[in-house]
Amino acid sequence: MTLRNAKVGQTVKVLRLNGEGAVKRRIMDMGITKGVEIYVRKVAPLGDPLEVTVRGYELSIRKADAEMIDVE
Repeated sequence: MTLRNAKVGQTVKVLRLNGEGAVKRRIMDMGITKGVEIYVRKVAPLGDPLEVTVRGYELSIRKADAEMIDVE
């Protein structure tokens, strides 16, 4: 399952980051690393972006980036 498939109100744990180079680095710089918990706060009406809570702060992330994050 990826972060994009997570439902509003769900807390998920990051298993793996897919992606290469600069894209993967940008996701990691946002605080999304293996083992961190992410709470899905909101999803925009058309599904893009998602608003999540990571490490105590709110973050908006695009669907394309959320698909690169494998969660459980």
